[in-house]
Amino acid sequence: MSASLSEPRVGVWLIGARGSVATTVIAGCAAVTAGLHPPTGIVTETAPFAGCGLPALSSLVFGGHDTVDCPLPKRAEALAAEGVLPHGLPSAVAAELAAADGEIRPGGPAPGDTRTAAQLVDDFAADLRDFVRRRGLARAIVVNVASTEPTPTGTELPPSSLYAAAAVQAGCPYVNFTPSTGLHHPALSSAAGSSGLPYAGRDGKTGQTLLRSVLGPMFAQRALAVRAWSGTNLLGGGDGASLADPGAAAAKNAGKERVLADTLGAAPEGEVHIDDVPALGDWKTAWDHIAFDGFLGTRMILQTIWQGCDSALAAPLVLDLARLVARAHEKGLSGPLSALGFYFKDPVGDGPSALGEQYAALTRFAQQLRVSPGNPR
Repeated sequence: MSASLSEPRVGVWLIGARGSVATTVIAGCAAVTAGLHPPTGIVTETAPFAGCGLPALSSLVFGGHDTVDCPLPKRAEALAAEGVLPHGLPSAVAAELAAADGEIRPGGPAPGDTRTAAQLVDDFAADLRDFVRRRGLARAIVVNVASTEPTPTGTELPPSSLYAAAAVQAGCPYVNFTPSTGLHHPALSSAAGSSGLPYAGRDGKTGQTLLRSVLGPMFAQRALAVRAWSGTNLLGGGDGASLADPGAAAAKNAGKERVLADTLGAAPEGEVHIDDVPALGDWKTAWDHIAFDGFLGTRMILQTIWQGCDSALAAPLVLDLARLVARAHEKGLSGPLSALGFYFKDPVGDGPSALGEQYAALTRFAQQLRVSPGNPR
């Protein structure tokens, strides 16, 4: 979809704006907009979402927060060298990458940062308001794509929740694409509820759990008894390093286990192991071993292997979510957008866990967003 000259521009403010996922989002959006690549993986570019009033990809303006200073063009070149981005793409969209890089502000708290939590929130919110004002944006959506943080043990707000609080303070809808706490912190529940803003999350469903949300219902619907479901994840990059922390891995696995419990009716034996393999970079392998019983107690096994590039799987979903939440905000919707559970391991609000049912809810939501005759909003 291309934007008309009069179409309002929408900001996408990425937390972790110089990471692999964010870089792929920005470069990929530019590539699709320029017609260099088809919109493979972008669900909102398919037929059920036509006429929903979603902002065009070409209307999206990127910025964000990060604690690292590697320029986006350089980060994109590194991703191209690893095969994450197509060869030559970074140079083809260099202007778009540079423009987004100019809108990235220092995050925090960084080592030695003496600001209080309240000061950090105020500063982050000021960055957001300045972004919207300077770029003449109709609205901005904050999307957390930073590395997974451990589940907090005290009352202090973790970094993900500082950014979420800043989004609310700045009047920006919020999407948590990570398993980090974000708006889930008890100290933010009141502010989120009274903000009048739509929000969605958490933990994007891109690989192993996506497959589980399809296979779990299959076993339940065919009345096959699952005795055990175990898995292993091998991954590198920033996510692999962060998930080497047991606390971060526990936050990640909670969503994976919840999908099985919800779709099977009870959690089977088994657990998921996450191994950091730096040599894999942005690529991951997920292996599942499923032991189940058939008719007359016949014991059987299903094994699956999922090999993919995490950033290439996540980036189109981030674009979907930014567009859908922006449209929801434009329509005056507020609170948890449970219809977006299709995209998450641990969705906010109430909704099904089976992928087919989630997709049906998503397409119904698309109808709700649709532009009606006589009401262009």
